[in-house]
Amino acid sequence: MERELLETFDAAKKAADAAAGEDGSPEADRCLDALRRLRAIRVTTEILVSTQVGKRIRYLTKHPHSDIQAMATDLLGHWKKVVIEEGKKNDSPENNRSANSVAGAEKAQSMKVENNSASRSVKSEKREVGVRGHKPESIKIEKNDSKNQAVKAERAPKEVTRTLDTKKPSAVPKGPPKLTSLVKCNDATRDKIRELLADAFSRVSGETSKDDREEVRNILDEVDACDPFRVAVTIESALFERLGRSTGAHKTKYRSIMFNLRADNNTDFRRRVLLGQVRPERLVDISPEEMASDARKLENKQIKEKALFDCERGGAPKATTDQFKCGRCGQRKTTYYQLQTRSADEPMTTFVTCVNCNNHWKFC
Repeated sequence: MERELLETFDAAKKAADAAAGEDGSPEADRCLDALRRLRAIRVTTEILVSTQVGKRIRYLTKHPHSDIQAMATDLLGHWKKVVIEEGKKNDSPENNRSANSVAGAEKAQSMKVENNSASRSVKSEKREVGVRGHKPESIKIEKNDSKNQAVKAERAPKEVTRTLDTKKPSAVPKGPPKLTSLVKCNDATRDKIRELLADAFSRVSGETSKDDREEVRNILDEVDACDPFRVAVTIESALFERLGRSTGAHKTKYRSIMFNLRADNNTDFRRRVLLGQVRPERLVDISPEEMASDARKLENKQIKEKALFDCERGGAPKATTDQFKCGRCGQRKTTYYQLQTRSADEPMTTFVTCVNCNNHWKFC
C-alpha cells in the first residue's frame, strides 16, 4: 500500500513539474489522473505518517495550473478527514467500555486465582504446623506473600490499558502553547526591539511557502509550529543579558544582529533562528559570515576561489607553453604557473591562462 501510494505521488509530481500553465496539456492530464488514483487509494493515519506524503502534496496546492491546484487541495482535505475520523474512532466510548470490561474481567479472574492459591497455601501451612510443630508466624508470612502477588497480578491489566492509550495518534504538538501577543517588560527600548524581532519572525512562514527551493518548502509545517512571539522575547532577553542595553557600548553588535535578522534578502538566517538551529545565546558570538544567507555564502565562496586563482603570490613567474588546450577557443597559446595551495605532501596546483581569449582554469 505504501509503495503504491509513493509511486503514484511521484508520477503526479513529475507530471506537475513538466506541465505548463495552459489548460489541456498532456502533462496536466497525466497529473490529474495520478491525483484521482491517489484519491481512490484507501489510506490510514499510520500510512500517511510513515510516507510523509501529506506534507509533500502541499507543493501541488500552489501549482499555476488551476485544475491541478484544485484537485490537490481536495485530496489534502480528504486525507485530513481520514485522520480526524480515525482519531474519533480511537476515542469512542464503545472502545473505552470494552477496554474497561476486559480489564475488569481480567482483574476479577486474577483475584479468584490468587484467593484460591492463598487458601491452598494456608491449608498446607496448617498441615505443616500440625505435623511438624512449626510456629504460626509462617502462616502470616504466607498471607503477606499472597497479597503481594495479588497486587502484582492486579497491575497487569492496568499496564495493558496504558499501552493501548499510548498508541492513539496525537495531533496536538508538544511544548508550551503559542503566545497570542508579545510579552513586554515595561522598558520602551527593549519592547521596541521585541516588536521588531516578532515582526521579522512572523514573515518566515510566508517566505518559506514562496521559496523556490523544494527542500525549504518541505519544512513549512516545522516553521508553522514555531512561536514567533516567544522566540523574539527569548532572543531579546539573551542579548540584554550578554550585551546590556542596545544604547550602550555594544550598539554596533546590536545593529549587526538586528539588520541580518530583519533584512529582506536574508530569509535563510531568519528561518534558522526561528527553528532553533541557531541558539539565542550564540547570536552574540556569531560572525557576519555565518549570518549571511545561503546565496551570499555561495557568492563569498566563489569570490575566495577566484581570488585564490588570480593570486600570484608576489609575481610568480609565468611560462608559455602549447601543452594545454583552451576549452573555450581551442587554441594552445597559454601561460601557466604553479603554487603549493595544499599541504606539502600534495602535488602543486597549476594555474593556466589562455593568451587568445584570457580563459582561466586550474588543475592538480
